[in-house]
Amino acid sequence: MDSPEHLVALRREGEAFAAACVDADLSLRIAACPRFWLSDLIWHVTWVHDLFRFVVHHKATWPKQYQRPTRPNRPLLLPTYRMGFAALMEELAAADPSMEVWTFTDDHSVRFVIRRLAHETAVHRWDAETAVGLDATLDAELASDGIDEFLTHFARVGDEDAAPIGGSVHVHCTDVPGEWTFYPGTDESGAPTFELVREHAKGDCALRGTASDLLLAMWRRVPIERLDVVGDAEVAARFLAYPRLK
Repeated sequence: MDSPEHLVALRREGEAFAAACVDADLSLRIAACPRFWLSDLIWHVTWVHDLFRFVVHHKATWPKQYQRPTRPNRPLLLPTYRMGFAALMEELAAADPSMEVWTFTDDHSVRFVIRRLAHETAVHRWDAETAVGLDATLDAELASDGIDEFLTHFARVGDEDAAPIGGSVHVHCTDVPGEWTFYPGTDESGAPTFELVREHAKGDCALRGTASDLLLAMWRRVPIERLDVVGDAEVAARFLAYPRLK
């Protein structure tokens, strides 16, 4: 997917997120974020959108001047979200995707920001829809792109107490194109290393499923039992438990 496609997806997901929250009980718990009520989730997404709107607007290479806005009362949460989302979309649509800005990875481009926000918003849309009792899923093409983003930028950063993955992992979408093989290892000093190959290869284990289920399992939204695990199940479990996601 390219930046225009990610912008289309971001608009769709942002609007669907708001729609899921209309007339909802804001005290509903978010299963994937147990400390969050739905009201907290709305504010979290609002804040993330506002932060990156600021970064892109000011071409900030470090957001030290950013001031987090004051959280509004519950009746104003959704209107505040909608206003912020509209401002974000206007800013991103006018920006050069190749422009350098601050991000938390080694890809310091507006292109990365647009992609990241499309996936951030989509997963939290799933959180909101699940909380209010809807049968939620992720768009297959967007989810496949999200798996690539996850393996590139998130799967390599381990939790403090995470066990080494200890084997290679093949990931295979069953509904849309998407195959990756992830090779963890160590360098001469013992530090972890990772190689990602975007092609079919035999790993110590394989994770197969719809793109939506695969990405949701990586973000720990659904259990591993939703996937078809082939080979070393312990490697698969350690792979999903390894990343630092909070």
